[in-house]
Amino acid sequence: MKKIALSVVLLVLSVLTTAQAADVANGRELATKKYACVSCHGENLNKPIDPSYPKLAGQYPDYIAQALVAYQRTNGTSGRGNAIMASQAKPLTRKEIADIAAFIGSLQGDLVSHR
Repeated sequence: MKKIALSVVLLVLSVLTTAQAADVANGRELATKKYACVSCHGENLNKPIDPSYPKLAGQYPDYIAQALVAYQRTNGTSGRGNAIMASQAKPLTRKEIADIAAFIGSLQGDLVSHR
């Protein structure tokens, strides 16, 4: 169990390190065209089509990156348990995760009052 936890920590750290060199423009392209995040999370990723879907705009990039990695790890007993997001996240590379996270973090959201 400790080995798994250490592996997860190292994986998240590698994603966060990559996030420092993230490409917001590529993240915009991936999130809006290739993966069509707006299909569920709505206009500007701030108006979900269902109240149970989260607003993404303005979320911290490290949170988004960690969540996408957790969706990739979904196996029924660990990770995040949403089949749609798991299938969307599985093919993402670490660089794509960092880029998408940077793009989402760059959006103006109504979740925070100060940034």
